Amino acid sequence: MASGQQWVLVEMVQAFYEAPAYHLILEGILILWIFRLLFSKTYKLHETYRLTEKEKEDLIEEWQPEPLVPPLSRDHPSLKYDVVTGPPSHKIIINGKECTNFASFNFLGLLDNERVKQKALSSLKKYGVGTCGPRGFYGTFDVHLELESRLAKFMKTEEAIIYSYGFATIASAIPAYSKRGDIIFVDEAACFSIQKGLQASRSYIKYFKHNDMEDLERMLKEQELEDLKNPRKARVTRKFIVVEGLYINTADVCPLPELVKLKYKYKVRIFLEESMSFGVLGEHGRGVTEHFGVNIDDIDLISANMENAVASIGGFCCGRSFVIDHQRLSGQGYCFSASLPPMLAAAAIEALNIMEEDPDIFTVLRGKCKHVYNTLQGTPGLKLVGVPLAPALHLQLERSSGSRDSDMQLLRSIVDYCLERHVALTLARYLEKEERFLPLPR
Repeated sequence: MASGQQWVLVEMVQAFYEAPAYHLILEGILILWIFRLLFSKTYKLHETYRLTEKEKEDLIEEWQPEPLVPPLSRDHPSLKYDVVTGPPSHKIIINGKECTNFASFNFLGLLDNERVKQKALSSLKKYGVGTCGPRGFYGTFDVHLELESRLAKFMKTEEAIIYSYGFATIASAIPAYSKRGDIIFVDEAACFSIQKGLQASRSYIKYFKHNDMEDLERMLKEQELEDLKNPRKARVTRKFIVVEGLYINTADVCPLPELVKLKYKYKVRIFLEESMSFGVLGEHGRGVTEHFGVNIDDIDLISANMENAVASIGGFCCGRSFVIDHQRLSGQGYCFSASLPPMLAAAAIEALNIMEEDPDIFTVLRGKCKHVYNTLQGTPGLKLVGVPLAPALHLQLERSSGSRDSDMQLLRSIVDYCLERHVALTLARYLEKEERFLPLPR
């Protein structure tokens, strides 16, 4: 063993003597450079300069902080309020002037209903104004449980859960189920509350063209091929389709029967946001599932707010019990917000009573929607956006000026013109810098 090591050493010495001179010089330079890098300082010390007190004061005086928010013109439309006095019923008093109300989501006229007001008043006397606590911290009242039971019965689902804020309902429900690494297919026209829920979920978002089932199926096929390449990842990746029953931004209905077919074909889950269609579509106001005759069990989760047809506050989700119970542990708006004031829960219960006792109100509503739709057809200079069944329609300019601000000002002048003639309309407002697909001025 020792003789073998000696022989290797002899070979190394012999190779050293036989190596060309330039090779030895190059190796020597590299060795010296390595030592220099190892032991030399990577920075140079500079002499410190101490500022005088006057220089410090001058620098502080000259410093200007960046504005917290960008400058906003005082005549911006969002800073101009039309003040309402009195209930926003069929007639509404705006800026001291009585107008016919075409600018409210009070679709069924229940906001000023005497029965609803009396129930709210009785509840106010019994429970007080608010709850001052979330549902898990002495914020669960008997009227909350009754309302959840009534909503589940009305929608013909196993269970329902209520939120104290309509916007937070779907924005809390989406991230309760979809997490980082999951995939959500969502319509480009999805409302802002859905967009906030998508953001909070941190999932991979794929937008398909509005109500375009061919585009959606193309994306589902592409995902199916990706899943075949990595089946292990595909097994743990959840996939969702998120749509609205009746889109608030476009006033048209989603093709739900086709969505259900795609759900079973590509094994995805459907979340359906029905804030605009609940209490509007269907023979009994149960929404787009009843409108199309789709089995409600085919939909994994339905959400809606109670701030439109029900004329209260808050929102709800309904579906199978194991799905809804998960939100009681993971729904941020449910877990961390004070619960719905009991008087508003009582008002919502009474509104449901009226909807169940008198289903003709939905027939009347549909008749009014069609009448307004037909009347607005052919308005000079304006394009009607929506379908005859929609209780909230959009009017947009036939020809844009090319400037969004100019278009908004023109539409605002139309609203003011109508207000002067005792007709209340309103502009659609959007957070322009945060909308994923900013709708045209309406």
